[in-house]
Amino acid sequence: MDHWTGTLRSIPDQMLLPRSGSNESIPAKRSAPAQCEAAPRPAVTSQQRPSTAAAEFWRTYHALIRGTCSVIIALIAWEIVGRYGLTSRLTFAPLSAVLAELAKLWGTGELERHMMVSFTALAVGFGIAAIVGILIGSLTGINAAVGEHLDPLINALYATPLVALSPILILALGIGPVSKVAIVFMLAVFPILINTNAGIKSADESLIEAARSFAATRYDIFWRVLLPSALPFIIAGFRLGIGRGLIGIFIGEMFGAQEGLGYLIALSAQMFDIPGMFVGVLILATTGVLCTAMFEYLERRIAPWRHFDLKA
Repeated sequence: MDHWTGTLRSIPDQMLLPRSGSNESIPAKRSAPAQCEAAPRPAVTSQQRPSTAAAEFWRTYHALIRGTCSVIIALIAWEIVGRYGLTSRLTFAPLSAVLAELAKLWGTGELERHMMVSFTALAVGFGIAAIVGILIGSLTGINAAVGEHLDPLINALYATPLVALSPILILALGIGPVSKVAIVFMLAVFPILINTNAGIKSADESLIEAARSFAATRYDIFWRVLLPSALPFIIAGFRLGIGRGLIGIFIGEMFGAQEGLGYLIALSAQMFDIPGMFVGVLILATTGVLCTAMFEYLERRIAPWRHFDLKA
């Protein structure tokens, strides 16, 4: 024991103690490093890929699929009611008879002529209504004085049954395309105007103040802030206006016209040609659906934040 004690005392202290100013210390027993095992990633099998693709397809086209299913159900119900419900051919016609009459009119070229006349007047009248509605709606939205002057007149004309004035317009402008364009314009301009005005007034005030802080002029504020904010409202006005414009086409061609879908509907009704009457109605309804879908797609492209899924 004394021998080992003397041996320890003979070892210098520098060999037993750590050096000053260094981080060295007596090494401790290191434990085995923990092995981090990542969770294995599940392999994508061939059975899972179709389900993912189907989910993506449904997420993208669910509105189109649901709408198409509703239309198909309505057409099937139309055929069933015409076959087994309202069997009198003087009051109703099944879908198959309507499609047969459509093919007959298309084969003779008569239907193409009626459609060309009606859709030309619709495009011209609706185009003028869109330009005038956006201009006046923007002007009444950005200028309070102009809005105070024109708002009573706009509200009065919008509430007036313009359909009752259609015979007067036809007598004043004739039975040609001018009267039909005027009727379409009068019926379609007010939804576009009112929606444009509402869109201009609903612009975020903080965006306007931010533009002013960067020394933006009134012209810049209108084109870069107010008009982009009003675009969804303008598109909504288009969707309302196209429906009223189709009504205007029917009214303008029902009195004294010699061609057009409205003339076809009125003439077929007078001759108790129910399938021919429903051909014109079906084409006008299909046009309204397609135009509304086109405007809705345009709204989704320019204002995607206005469309979202409601989560329960």
